[in-house]
Amino acid sequence: MDERQFGLLSRQLKNVSGNSAFYKQKFLECGFDPRDVKGPEDIAKIPFTDKADLRAAYPLGLMAVGEEEVVRIHSTSGTTGEPVIIPYTRQDVEDWCEMFRRCYEIAGVANTDRVQITPGFGLWTAGIGFEAGCEALGAMAIPMGPGNTEKQLKMMTDLKTTVLGSTSSYALLLAEQVEKLGLKDKIALKKGIIGSERWSDKMRRRIREGLGIELFDIYGLTEIYGPGISIDCECHQGLHYFDDFLYMEIIDPDTGENVPDGQYGEIVITTLKKQGAPLLRYRTHDMSRIIPGKCACGRRYPRHDRILGRTDDVVKVKGVNIHPSQIDMLLKGIGQVSSEYMVTLDKVGSADRMVLQFEVEDGADLCEMGEVVAREFKRRIGIRIDAQAVKLGGLPRSEKKTKRIHDLRYQ
Repeated sequence: MDERQFGLLSRQLKNVSGNSAFYKQKFLECGFDPRDVKGPEDIAKIPFTDKADLRAAYPLGLMAVGEEEVVRIHSTSGTTGEPVIIPYTRQDVEDWCEMFRRCYEIAGVANTDRVQITPGFGLWTAGIGFEAGCEALGAMAIPMGPGNTEKQLKMMTDLKTTVLGSTSSYALLLAEQVEKLGLKDKIALKKGIIGSERWSDKMRRRIREGLGIELFDIYGLTEIYGPGISIDCECHQGLHYFDDFLYMEIIDPDTGENVPDGQYGEIVITTLKKQGAPLLRYRTHDMSRIIPGKCACGRRYPRHDRILGRTDDVVKVKGVNIHPSQIDMLLKGIGQVSSEYMVTLDKVGSADRMVLQFEVEDGADLCEMGEVVAREFKRRIGIRIDAQAVKLGGLPRSEKKTKRIHDLRYQ
């Protein structure tokens, strides 16, 4: 943390101590005195904030300004508990818009581009974030929202869309439809700005080749503005994040201790300027690392790596912890296996059963590929599974995020 950031942090600490009922209570419960933070090295004294804290503050317990200053709210989905509601002041909206505008610029998007926006609008942050940043840049926004793939493709071809904003799951679905319908020569796409979920190298290649575009990872979460807090550049060697608005740490998720730059751990974010719902040392549960050194592109913004997954994505099967990224890596190394897979966990008697369905390229022998993957899974991860190969396109496609692990053991 440099002096500029520490100055912003000091002001934020003073702000939440005086104006946030949420943080006043949290500091009291943790026995934390903001006056103990006298220098950048003291940031570790600030208690972490977690999503459980935010859910407990439902609906508007996070608000740190008067209600008359709140111009908008956004919310998480709340699929695993109470949703988290985040209030925004006008300045918060402008700051987020500025970060998203930078994202477009870093990805090489210009005001002559036409940006088709397929993420959802409403309480979710993605669609409106993509649109606001696009309009701030001066590019043409085509705010389609999710679904209605036939109309998406019609608008894409008729309006000569040059940039696609999407989840990776929907980008794959669009790429497959473009190939199936023979539209590749009729579209004008050049770039794809893809976010909201982790995606494998095989999936990237299929999208890139199917649509004939350059892909850019974008990162963000509703609790911290929304998408647009970081993006990778033309070098594709990590995502630049905006350290004039955010302070990012990487911690060991088990101990809570900071890890050295270059080492993987959990992303923790402090909002340095946020007014409506400022957050201090928020544990995102997203796994990545800080990439040391300057990027070859010459931009001053520091970088974090792609998101490996989430600390809470790990499932235990037959006593073994399994992370989706392990499955990605295993399938990546096997020829004729495509990017899409789905895991179902259930019980046979009292024993765990894991069924891994995965797609293979045309011409591959399904039985043989199932045996190959089962054997590799046992060798590399250590347990026996039921591996089932299916034809390309045989697994469900999503217009939003793809749910890859279905745990039915405790239903």
